[in-house]
Amino acid sequence: MRPVRYGVLALAAGATGTAICMSVIAGWQRGGWLAERLVWIATGVVLVVGAHLLPSLCRTAPTTVRCVGVLLWIACMAGASYGHATFFLLSQLHAGEARAGPTVVTALPRRSLATVMAERALVTRQRAVADAQRCAHDCPALRVRQVSLAAKLDALDAEAGELHRQEASADRDAARNEALRDDPVIARLATVLPLPAARLDLFAGLAFAAVLEGMACLLWYLVFQSNVADAADHPVVMGPVTADTPAAGTSPPAVTTVTPVDAEVARLVRDIEAGHLHPTVSGIRRHLRCSQARATVLRRQVLESATQR
Repeated sequence: MRPVRYGVLALAAGATGTAICMSVIAGWQRGGWLAERLVWIATGVVLVVGAHLLPSLCRTAPTTVRCVGVLLWIACMAGASYGHATFFLLSQLHAGEARAGPTVVTALPRRSLATVMAERALVTRQRAVADAQRCAHDCPALRVRQVSLAAKLDALDAEAGELHRQEASADRDAARNEALRDDPVIARLATVLPLPAARLDLFAGLAFAAVLEGMACLLWYLVFQSNVADAADHPVVMGPVTADTPAAGTSPPAVTTVTPVDAEVARLVRDIEAGHLHPTVSGIRRHLRCSQARATVLRRQVLESATQR
């Protein structure tokens, strides 16, 4: 069982270390001044450690302390999950910026499309006026004016078409960059689920945080439970408490082996005989501050010891 215990301890330490690293990065990105960043980091580390270790540390505490511990554990889990969600969202934002690449600044045209279309409307009106005129005299000048207005109108049409193509290209580039900024899995889930991609990002971050925190709490609980079980399985060897040297020809006193369970049973027997304890499950539980199952086992052993005496 020792390799299994070491494996559980390694997994628990890895989960806690990962959560602490995420809290450090999130706290560093939240604060502005260096002092603010350090305080955010310290707060995140305390919340992570509290969320991971409170269930294991409070399991043998009295009922009142356990109730307070549950409330604090819920608060620590919420704070740690919030910090982890901040880390996941910021990392997704940075990854999207890396996928999209640097923003390409397109050279703006000298004139806007609205200006070109206004000038085209003016030239169209001038050409219509020129076409409506009747040639009484100076006909070559009228034809030159008509041809020049037609050529100017064609140039304006070409310029307007080029501006339309530039705007369409800019819209396509913006749409492509926006698509690259989104997580591929989240983007595809947004097409299936009736939720926007931003909300799915938040839910995914909270889900990852909850899984990490829950696994760390369970692993640390198993670590502490294995340590308690290991201590209960190993007996304590106690020699005789005496300062006298055994006389010649006499054998030294036998070494007795006393387990923690026997010591607790003997203590309970003494307390019951002294009138400090009622031999009930609830009395033993309050006296030793242990679980109900262990109090039941100890009461049965006390009764067996009383019948043997």
